[in-house]
Amino acid sequence: MPCTLCGQADNPVYHRDKRRVYQRCTRCHLVYVPPHYWLSAEQEKAEYDLHQNHTDDEGYRHFLSRVTAPLQQRITANAQGLDFGCGPGPVLAQMMAEAGWPMQLYDIFYYPKVELLQRRYDFISATEVLEHLHSPATVLPQLWAMLNARGCLAVMTKLVKDQAAFAHWHYKNDPSHICFFSQETFHYLAGLWRAELEFIGNDVMFLTKGRGHEGCQ
Repeated sequence: MPCTLCGQADNPVYHRDKRRVYQRCTRCHLVYVPPHYWLSAEQEKAEYDLHQNHTDDEGYRHFLSRVTAPLQQRITANAQGLDFGCGPGPVLAQMMAEAGWPMQLYDIFYYPKVELLQRRYDFISATEVLEHLHSPATVLPQLWAMLNARGCLAVMTKLVKDQAAFAHWHYKNDPSHICFFSQETFHYLAGLWRAELEFIGNDVMFLTKGRGHEGCQ
């Protein structure tokens, strides 16, 4: 199975457990699960329906503040944003709206407003989304193209460290998680897009467009 991000073929098995096989790309270092192990759309939505993320959950707000706080320091007062893959309870968008940045909402299951994917934005958030992507090779360049100049793609996803840690990693056990990024994978994307890359903490990454693009700020 070729890599679902860069298309590299003939990638070795990285890990195998009683449920699935995981391959690791030799080019972009993405760890990915072959399609025949993926959940159906109905099974996938059923997994997400179990999530109980409420706007008044202080613990969840604190978790998301690791994205919202640094993001608010990097965007202008009138910046326009999209919460991509916001899920059934768009808490991050609510937090940003409270701080003065109302956002558009898109989610393939809960807010399937495809017309929003034809617009341009100054920032796009994708928190706990990338690990679910069937086709990161399509989705990630699409999000990048939707950003204005100096636009920021703010990502939260847990990162692969090494093969030994992966074997005991709880994150891989969620059946809806089918691709796993590492710092090397984000460096690959930054090089491909000529993006400015920041690692904020252990699982937050900001990719920012350079100044050589027309658009806002």
